[in-house]
Formats: sequence, C-alpha cells, structure tokens
Amino acid sequence: MSYDLSAPARPSSATIDAPRPHRAAAPQAAPVAPIASAAPAVPAAPVPSPEGIGDIVQAGLASGYAHLAGRGLPTVGRLAAAARTASAALVRPTLWPRRRDHWQPAPRAARRGVTGRMKVTAAVLDPNGFTVVPADGAHRPAVLRLAHGRAHLVAVAAGGEMLAIQELAPGRTRVLGSGDGYRLINTGTEPAVVVRVTV
Repeated sequence: MSYDLSAPARPSSATIDAPRPHRAAAPQAAPVAPIASAAPAVPAAPVPSPEGIGDIVQAGLASGYAHLAGRGLPTVGRLAAAARTASAALVRPTLWPRRRDHWQPAPRAARRGVTGRMKVTAAVLDPNGFTVVPADGAHRPAVLRLAHGRAHLVAVAAGGEMLAIQELAPGRTRVLGSGDGYRLINTGTEPAVVVRVTV
C-alpha cells in the first residue's frame, strides 16, 4: 500500500481501517544564541503624567485661537466670595440702604472689598415685604446672600404659579439659575437685608 504525502489524504472506506505509516520527527536545529545588536534596548512603558496632555499643561495660558480666548468673566465662586464680603459689611444697620423693598446699589462700604467686573446690589425688606429679583439673562450668573434677618426665595413660573420655595439660610450663598421668575419675601419679624452680586 502506498501513500501520497504531497496531497492531504481523504479518508475513504478502503483506507479508514488501514494503519498509517509512522512519521519520524524532523531533526531540530541546535538553538542559536541571539545576536547582539547596536540598537538601544526598548524602554519600559512610560509612567502616566499630565506632561503630554496639552489641555492640562497649557491651562491658564493664552491661546492662539480667537474663539478660545478667555472672557474675563468672574466665576460663580468669585461671585459668592464677593457676596460674602459685601454681606459682612452690611451687618451694621447704619449701612443699610434707606429705600425699602427695592434693589439698589450697595453702599460703598459693601462694594469696597469687591474687585473685578461685578455689580453689587442690596435690598432691605420690611417684615412681610417682598420684591422681584431682576433677571439678568440666561448666561449671566447671579448669587444672593442674606446679611440680616430671615427671607425666602420663591421661584415663580411665567403663569404665576409657585414652583419652589427655598429659605435663604444665614451664612449661605444661593446661586440663581437661568430662570427669571424669582421673588424674595421677608418671612421674619425684623427687616431682612439681602445682597445680590451679578456680572
């Protein structure tokens, strides 16, 4: 019986039971030592660092693209810090604005510690008094801070129904959203002084 080793053998009914010849393993070549090359060794994997990320390395630097130029607007954190400084100056009743239930520029003592392009206004509300919080547009942040008394902020829909009521807690700054329907109500028994800081 002969076998053709050049083509793969297909089993047939005649060859299924036939024994296959034993193949001897081809002699293996002796192992060859690696050849030393003049190429430098491959460096280890780099350690992650922000050095190669342009957004992190160049943060705060001027950009060559006009559409990426900084606008110089104060952040919400700077507005909150300005409101904290202004409300601390309005602790004394002698510095409160004389006109009640209306927003007006804060006294000079309250604006003295505020730097940058920020507008500081204040309102003094009599007990059970209220005022409308002016709308500054969707892209202009505003913050409120209670300097004295007790007050609540009411969010009102365009139809006039109340959406939410939030207390202005002493020592806390409230960031206003983009909506324009806010009312401020004095819910205490003494005058409430509220500071508003906008861009």
